[in-house]
Amino acid sequence: MAVSPVLVIKTDDSVVSVRARLYDDFAEHNIVLNSVITYWWANNMPPALKFLELFDSVIKRTINEIMPHKNLKLKYDVTANQTLEKASEIEINLISVVADDIGFKIDGNSFSLSGIRKVEDDFESKEFSTTFDHVIETPDIVLKKYREMENKN
Repeated sequence: MAVSPVLVIKTDDSVVSVRARLYDDFAEHNIVLNSVITYWWANNMPPALKFLELFDSVIKRTINEIMPHKNLKLKYDVTANQTLEKASEIEINLISVVADDIGFKIDGNSFSLSGIRKVEDDFESKEFSTTFDHVIETPDIVLKKYREMENKN
């Protein structure tokens, strides 16, 4: 019986934790929301969009540390209270995570973030939803480094 790798997402008001585990190996990375949101506000960047980019990157890095892979397929639904450029609240439902044809069990696949963008008094909430289904490729030189790290352990 094969053991499936597991991806665990945990959230609280200030941190989103991403942890990947395979047998006794694990890697974990945290997104400290206050720090990144403050940076995005200061630089007039759309927090919902920037969070999704960062979330993808953190999942990719975390999985690569326990299981170096070339392609990561992510599929998730996002619901927001406005378009992603203007949203102050988002809900993410992670549907599937597959690294080089190996699927991950997902624990904590659904979470929401609120207050990620300052809203003006005239802000109108208008439900927005979309599905992201994309492949993130690991560059060969980066993949080589992850494999070297794995072989040293």
